[in-house]
Amino acid sequence: MIRKLAIYTLLIILNKINNTINMKNLLEKVTAYSVEYLSSLKERRVAPSVNDLELLKKLDQPLQEKPLEAKEVIQELNEVGSRTVVANAGGRFFGFVIGGSLPAALAANWLAGTWDQNAGLAIASPFASHIEDVCSKWLVQLLPVAKESAAGFVTGVTTANFSAIVASRHAILKKQGWDVEANGLFNAPEIKVIVGEEVHGSLLKALSIAGLGHERLIKVPVDNQGRMKANVLPELDERTILCLQAGNVNTGSFDPAKEIIPLAKKKGAWVHVDGAFGLWAGASPEYKYLTEGYELADSWATDAHKWLNVPYDSGIVLLKNPDNLRAAMSMHGAYLDQAGDRIPYQYTPELSRKARGIEIWAALRSLGRNGVAELIESTCKHAKRFAEGLSNAGYTILNDVVINQVLVSFGEAETTNKIISEIQKDGTCWCGGTVWQGKTAMRISVSSWATTDEDVEKSLAAIIRIAKQKNG
Repeated sequence: MIRKLAIYTLLIILNKINNTINMKNLLEKVTAYSVEYLSSLKERRVAPSVNDLELLKKLDQPLQEKPLEAKEVIQELNEVGSRTVVANAGGRFFGFVIGGSLPAALAANWLAGTWDQNAGLAIASPFASHIEDVCSKWLVQLLPVAKESAAGFVTGVTTANFSAIVASRHAILKKQGWDVEANGLFNAPEIKVIVGEEVHGSLLKALSIAGLGHERLIKVPVDNQGRMKANVLPELDERTILCLQAGNVNTGSFDPAKEIIPLAKKKGAWVHVDGAFGLWAGASPEYKYLTEGYELADSWATDAHKWLNVPYDSGIVLLKNPDNLRAAMSMHGAYLDQAGDRIPYQYTPELSRKARGIEIWAALRSLGRNGVAELIESTCKHAKRFAEGLSNAGYTILNDVVINQVLVSFGEAETTNKIISEIQKDGTCWCGGTVWQGKTAMRISVSSWATTDEDVEKSLAAIIRIAKQKNG
C-alpha cells in the first residue's frame, strides 16, 4: 500500500514538472514569435496585402471535439495573425490617433497577463489597487486637471466619458434632491447638456448610454478649427453639463477653456473635458499653453493607449471630487470586502477587470516627466514635417497644425478618396480619410513613440508619389 502511494505521489510530481516544462517552452515560443514580429516592423507593410488576408479563412472552421495542444494553438494563431494584423505598433501607422506600445508598457502587459490579477477589489489584489493609486497621483501631477483629483482606470475614452457623465449626473441631481442611483431618470429633474458642433462620437455614445440622449443636446457653433465659440454660449445653470474638447480629432484644436470655464462656474454648471489625446499636451512645456484653463473643470476623460502608448485597452477618467464618481459607481447590497483606503471598483463601471494600472505605471516610470514631454513634442514635430512637405508639394493643408494632427486635401473629394485608398493599398504607411466641415480630406495622426524621421520621410515620399500618379 505504501509502495503504491509512493508511486502515485511520484507520478503527480512528474506530471507537475512536465506541465512546468511545457509552460516554459510555450512562453519561450511566444517570446520568439513576438520578437520576430516586432523585428519585422521596419520593413513590413503597414496594412496586410490582399493575399495575406486570404489566410483569415484558415481560422473559420468548425470547433473540434477534442482539446488541442497549446503549442499547436499558438503556432496556428501566429501563422495567421502575424501576417494579417495591421502594423500599428510600428512607426508608419498614422490612422485614428492610435499609438504603439512602449517597450516597458508591452513588457508590463505580459507580466500583468501572467499575474492575472482582478483589480476590482483591494483584497483580491493589494498590488493592483496600490499601483492604481500611485498612477492616479502621477497622472494628476502630469495632466492639466485639478490637483485634488483622482483617477479611475477603464477600457477607453468612451467608457471614461460615460463614467464622468454619470458622476456629473449624480452630482447635479443630488443638488436637486434626487437620488438617481436609486430612482433612475424617470420623473427626475431635467439636465441640460451643451457640446460643441464638432463633438466626437464617443462622447455622444457616452451621453446616450447614460440616458441623456444625443439628439436633445444644445450644440454651440465652432470656428474653422473646430473650437467652441465662447461668445455664443447658451444660458448655463446648475443643471447644466458643459462638455469641452481638448484636441479635436481632425484638427487637434482646443476649446478656449480659459474663457469658457470661468463663465460656466459662475453659473454653477458642471464642466467635463473630452481629452482623449489632447489632454496629454498639458504634460509638455512646449504645448501646455494649449490646455491652460482646463484644470478648472470638474471631470476629464483621456486614453492611455493613444498618446501615452500603452497597450489596449486603457482609458482614464479623472474627477475633481472623487466622491461623485464613487457614488455613481457604487454597488448596493454588496457582500464584497470594502476594506482599504481605495476600493477600486468604485472608480469604474466594471467590478471584475484587468489591472490596467500596471501598464500605465510602467509607461510613466520608464519615461518620467521629460520622456512624456519628449513623446508629445517629437510626434508634433513629425506632424509639422508632414504638413510642410505636403504643402511644398502643392497640396492643401486644411488645419492649423497645432499638435499631432494634419488634414490634407488633394483636390476634389473623389480624387482625395482615391489617393487615400491607394496609399492604404501601397503599404508604406497608413492614413485614413475624413470629412472636415464639408471638405473631404486625408488625416495624418502622428501618435507613436516608434515614429522616426526616417519613417516620416519614407511615408511622405510615398504619399506624394501616389498623389502625383493619381492627379497626373
